[in-house]
Amino acid sequence: MTMDISVKKVNKAEINHDDFLIIVEGEIDVYTAPELKKKLIPLTERSGARVTLDLSATEYMDSTGLGIIIAGLKSAESHRSLLEVKGMTPRVKRLFSITGLMDILNNKKLIEGENR
Repeated sequence: MTMDISVKKVNKAEINHDDFLIIVEGEIDVYTAPELKKKLIPLTERSGARVTLDLSATEYMDSTGLGIIIAGLKSAESHRSLLEVKGMTPRVKRLFSITGLMDILNNKKLIEGENR
């Protein structure tokens, strides 16, 4: 159960607008999810921020990971920021579909660069 998280500030021409890319590699489970929460939630609490969560290298996610993403979506909504998800592997995409999270992301147009 390992996970590596990298957070990158993406430079944009817009002033007063923060864009961040969070790349998660490995597994998001009960043991590693607190680390993701520690990095994700503060970024979503920045009013006007755009946070992209890249899951293309995420091999596994359990319900704890889903809970962190839901918490991130709620935080972004309440702080007027944006959390988008991109690069879901088929396994992670299936989990999102089964739980209904895929429908929520699709309805809010929060899946970046994928066919919906």
